[in-house]
Order: sequence, then structure tokens, then C-alpha cells
Amino acid sequence: MTLPVLQNTGVLYRRMLAQFPQDISLAFAYGSGVFKQHGTSQGQMGKNMLDFVFAVDDPVTWHTMNLLQNRKHYSILKLLGPSVISSIQDDHGAAVYYNTLVPVDERVIKYGVISTESLIDDLMHWKTLYIAGRLHKPVKMLVQNENLKLRAALVANLKSAVTASFLMLPESFTEEDLFLQIAGLSYAGDFRMVIGEDKSKVANIVKDNIQHFRILYSNILQDCPQVFYKPQQGKLEVDKSPEGQFTQLMVLPRTLQQRITKLVDRPGKNRDVEEILLQVAQDPDCGAVIQQGISSIVKSSSVTQSVKGIATAGLWKSVSYSSKKLRKMWKGWRRKPSVSEMS
Repeated sequence: MTLPVLQNTGVLYRRMLAQFPQDISLAFAYGSGVFKQHGTSQGQMGKNMLDFVFAVDDPVTWHTMNLLQNRKHYSILKLLGPSVISSIQDDHGAAVYYNTLVPVDERVIKYGVISTESLIDDLMHWKTLYIAGRLHKPVKMLVQNENLKLRAALVANLKSAVTASFLMLPESFTEEDLFLQIAGLSYAGDFRMVIGEDKSKVANIVKDNIQHFRILYSNILQDCPQVFYKPQQGKLEVDKSPEGQFTQLMVLPRTLQQRITKLVDRPGKNRDVEEILLQVAQDPDCGAVIQQGISSIVKSSSVTQSVKGIATAGLWKSVSYSSKKLRKMWKGWRRKPSVSEMS
């Protein structure tokens, strides 16, 4: 099975990508500058920052070339050289190195660089859920090479998102319920959702992009034996028996299984993972346990990556970027109808 992606290699993206070293295994664009979000006009979209992620096989070589081509993109860390930049990228936060508020072709962009190996690890095991979480949502895939391991990991990540969401949803639900649950996975526990992000962000992502989510997930849902999917009605029914839930728990990404084990296992008991997951499968609060496990992954990676972002962006850019996020949060809060308006 190949990953369904939203291809867009328009002139704008081709021109932008041409300004970077070309040894990229995967490149995609995402966010409110790429996909229309509810409450955002086309005019506003054109002003929003464009977000990119580049996966590269050899980060040291890639940063060496990028420092020659685009030295101004980097903060003062450029003085430390490509080897130190690569180790900062790999060894801290979510294994991504971001350059932000970069002017390119009359637009402002942010781009993250991650090693192909770290990306595969996150997609398969949800080690940080940082880039894996972004890939739960529709993206514009710009470059995808023939790395079969990476292609398989991209599909596995989508399947994991569906399985985790099934465990947190009731027996019957709509496509929109599922897509809201999936889109919210990588925001569960993210401290930026308390300060710095529009609280209706998840709903805004899903509302105007239902068709894009369908393209991404329809094959997986139709092939999944755990669910009865009625695409014409946009409705789904999932097996909520302990046996069905146990089957789903056993195929969750490794890091999530470990977090669940840590939450449920009593100190000193040291039971094996299978025994603990069998207990969780029979627990009426199974969905809440999954939610807690995901939140614990996201919380730690969002904090460490944000701290790293201050160094990689530089203080001035960090302040500028954060103030823009806070303005968006304020606008989102003001857009919400008051209780008197709703009654």
C-alpha cells in the first residue's frame, strides 16, 4: 500500500525548494499557510507563514551545504559549525532543527530538518510524536524518494493514529469525530495549547479539510477488520469488546505501550506489557488511559523542543514568533461566541 498524499509541486514550492540543498528524502509543507483553516480567508492564508519539514539522510552534510547557501537563516549557532548544529538537532528535543521567520520569495517560512532515521523512529514508535503527529493531518508532499522503509513507516503512522483514536472513541461515531480525535493526538499534553495556540485549533484544522482527511484515511478504514465503515453515511462502528480492545492495544506504537505500562503498573510489580494491556483492555476507562499515555509523550517533547527552539531561532525571532502565536490565540478567543449569544 502506498501512502495517499496530496501532491502539489506548484511553481511556488518548486522555487522555494530549489533554494535548499537537494539531498532530501522527504519534504512536506503543512499548516495554516498551506491548508485553509476554518475562520481564515484566502487573503489571510497568503500572509501566513509557510511551514516545511525536510528529512535528510546525512544531517552534517546537509547543514554544511545549507550554511554555504543560506547562512543568514541560522541563529548565532551557525558559528559552532554543521557538526554541532547536527548534534543539537539529533540529541535534544524532538530531533528536529528549526530555522524560523525566514524570508523566501516574498513569503515568510519556517523549516525543520530531521534525519531520515529519526523520522522513521518517530513514525514507527511515536518516540516524540512531534513530526509523526504533523503527519497524522493532511500535508502537501513535495519530495518523497524511494526509501521503502520510510514509505512503510508513513503508512504505519496513519494506522497507529486510527487505532489509538478507536480506543478513545465510543462504539459508534462519525467520520468527523474520528478526524477530530486524530488531529488532536499531537496536541494532547502540548503546553503550547495552554499558552500560545488558538484553543479551537483542532476543530479549525478539521472543519474545512474533511475531504483531505478522507483521502488520507479511507483505504486504511476500509481495510481495517476492527471497524465497520459506512463511507456514504460518514459513520463508523468499532469493536469495543475487551478482546477487540486488546487486539488494538497490542499494535499501538512501542513508546505509547511503555507509557501505558508505566501509568498502570504498580511500583515493584514489574508485570510484562501483554499482561498490563490485557488489564487495560477490560478497564471501562481504557480510553482515558490511552489519552494520558499520549499526553505524557507530547508534553515532554513539546517542552524540550520549544526550549531548543529559543537557541535555534535566536532570542529576537523567538519573541517575534511567540507574539504572533499569542495574537492568533487572542483572535481565536475573541471569535468564540459568548454564552449570551449562544442562548
